[in-house]
Amino acid sequence: MTANLLSRDSLLHFSGSDAQAFLHGQLTCDVLALESGFSTYGGYCTPKGRLLATFLLWRSGADYFMLLPGAVAEPIRKRLTMYILRAKVKAEDITATQACIGVAGTDSAQQIAALGGKVPDRLHTLTANEDVTVIAIPVQRYLVVLPRERATAVADPDAWTALDIEAGIPFITPPTQEEFVAQMVNLDLIGGLSYTKGCYPGQEIVARTHYLGRLKQRMYCARINASATAGDKLYCDALGDQSSGMIVAAAPDKNGPCDVLAVLQTAHAGSTPYHLGSLQGPVLELGSLPYAVN
Repeated sequence: MTANLLSRDSLLHFSGSDAQAFLHGQLTCDVLALESGFSTYGGYCTPKGRLLATFLLWRSGADYFMLLPGAVAEPIRKRLTMYILRAKVKAEDITATQACIGVAGTDSAQQIAALGGKVPDRLHTLTANEDVTVIAIPVQRYLVVLPRERATAVADPDAWTALDIEAGIPFITPPTQEEFVAQMVNLDLIGGLSYTKGCYPGQEIVARTHYLGRLKQRMYCARINASATAGDKLYCDALGDQSSGMIVAAAPDKNGPCDVLAVLQTAHAGSTPYHLGSLQGPVLELGSLPYAVN
């Protein structure tokens, strides 16, 4: 696969002596446990526990960087800034000067070397070589961050979204904001949710869902012979005309079918067909994820 300029994504930078404590009190992931040179997935919720964003977060020294869809980046930055108050934290969008490139394939090491970077030795670690940062992400992929003037990669966002879908990595976009609690999109299964870190917006709802066993929906990988977009509703025969699921992300295949991540009722996900748009709509063909869905 050719190095892919992630043209739909944005990069936020958090700096200042209080950045760690501030982010720890806002996000679902354990920021205090995130050491320099490591990355993690995470989420940002409303007080009612509904996701406003999911992201990849990494630490370099005392600074933190957050990759998330560009369509939600500025609203999230502004919302977080509202809560900084007197804390010594600066939140800025550095997308104009720093580009993110996705690299995958058997020649990843050569592609990364051509960009001036070095392949990390294990998942969720990063290497920093002068002004090039490389992060190892699931599944056998790499994120390269470098000055925008040196980003000559081709932009094919659907191809990279398809790899995120294959890896079971959800990214919340405007059509799916406030639709899911963190566990519905498997954030707990990809290391983006801590049950021991303490308070953050929505923490009580997220914890109650976990400890009281009230989770009835999970995210699955599927294919469909139709065009689909994030936010599309899904229906299953067992529940009739009541919507029973939603598309989280979709990427059209050049051969026709569309790869999707879909939140479905766990009680019916494997036992009855799910349809796009209505009970008469195209049927989802469930696939598999690289991690177990409980």
